[in-house]
Amino acid sequence: MTPLNIVTLVVAAAALAVVVRSDWPAGPLPLHQAVSLAVMVVAFCLFAAARIQLGASFSVAAKAKHLVTGGLYSRIRNPIYVFGGLLLAALLVYIGRPVLLLVFVVLIPMQIVRARKESRVLEEAFGDEYRAYKARTWF
Repeated sequence: MTPLNIVTLVVAAAALAVVVRSDWPAGPLPLHQAVSLAVMVVAFCLFAAARIQLGASFSVAAKAKHLVTGGLYSRIRNPIYVFGGLLLAALLVYIGRPVLLLVFVVLIPMQIVRARKESRVLEEAFGDEYRAYKARTWF
């Protein structure tokens, strides 16, 4: 695991903890917050696992260092996008501002565009191996 992996995951976890703590009610958690908190925990764990499994292949710009096909990547080509989106949705429900879910009107198409660009880069670099991987995985 690279230092960048550790730093990004620690920063993300700390930011989530600050937001969750700042909106923690005085009494028991309302049901919508309890459910969204549970979803956030699971989504963050899966997001972190995907980030760790990607390892040194992680980059902001689309690059073809290695074709990662194990772990979560054996079922989902872009688990960081999937679980990051789920994490964000649960966070917005938790803080009680569902109108902010409109962020997804912008976020989802952006993630689809990024995933397609990454797919083209990987297909150019890994050819038939990537096409076979793509055929057996979702998103």
